[in-house]
Amino acid sequence: MFGDPSNYRKETLTFEVVGFKGAYHAILGRPCYAKFMAIPNYTYLKLKMPGPRDTITVGSAFQRTYQCEVDSCELASAVAASEELALIRTETAEEAPDSNSKTSSFKPTKGVKEIPLDPQGLGEKKVKVGAKLTPI
Repeated sequence: MFGDPSNYRKETLTFEVVGFKGAYHAILGRPCYAKFMAIPNYTYLKLKMPGPRDTITVGSAFQRTYQCEVDSCELASAVAASEELALIRTETAEEAPDSNSKTSSFKPTKGVKEIPLDPQGLGEKKVKVGAKLTPI
């Protein structure tokens, strides 16, 4: 129902209730607009429709609209982060590494070559680099 007691429109709408949180109480779509013969104006945040006595105008405040938009963005970020966290949890190993084990040295994988840090090769210090790297 839209309007006030002196000039109102009342129609029955069929809609679906979805189970997620949102910043808006209801989202009116094309079926609602068609049934009420309503015209939304998103620039001025107005919804106009014919009434029994005169045009019914439903409006909103810009600050309230902005706050709903901010709430929706925060909610979307939280949902995306929780889905990403759930994905990370399924991909990572369940067992924690053993903190009591001590490794004496790092053992590189295959395909590693040693390159001297000194270009003339005079020093004994070397760096280990993967052999499968592409040349620059």
